[in-house]
Amino acid sequence: MTRELDSPWYWFVLGVLAVWRVTHLLHVEHGPWGALTRLRNAAARVGLGDLFACFYCLSLWIAAPAAWWLAATWSGRLIAWLALSAGAILVEVRAIGNPPGSSSSEDEGDDLLR
Repeated sequence: MTRELDSPWYWFVLGVLAVWRVTHLLHVEHGPWGALTRLRNAAARVGLGDLFACFYCLSLWIAAPAAWWLAATWSGRLIAWLALSAGAILVEVRAIGNPPGSSSSEDEGDDLLR
């Protein structure tokens, strides 16, 4: 491995992008054969619909295992958890231009793929 790949900043940036990608996937995209839409609908039926409807909340849940993997101490994991979620939110708001909680629909999620 090169020195750049051993850098904690490299892994943090990859972590932020991974958390954003999975959160965005679960939050708005249809998925193959509508599988993610069906997952969100099933979550709504059992009372977990708000989890998938809120990008902020979902990014916290998605960031938790990433933080566990990236950091070695409990304090590091706590800071990484919040930072990864915040980074994913910044990507969504600044780079994508889709503020969480705005009037985004599932159909708008397909525009990213076109």
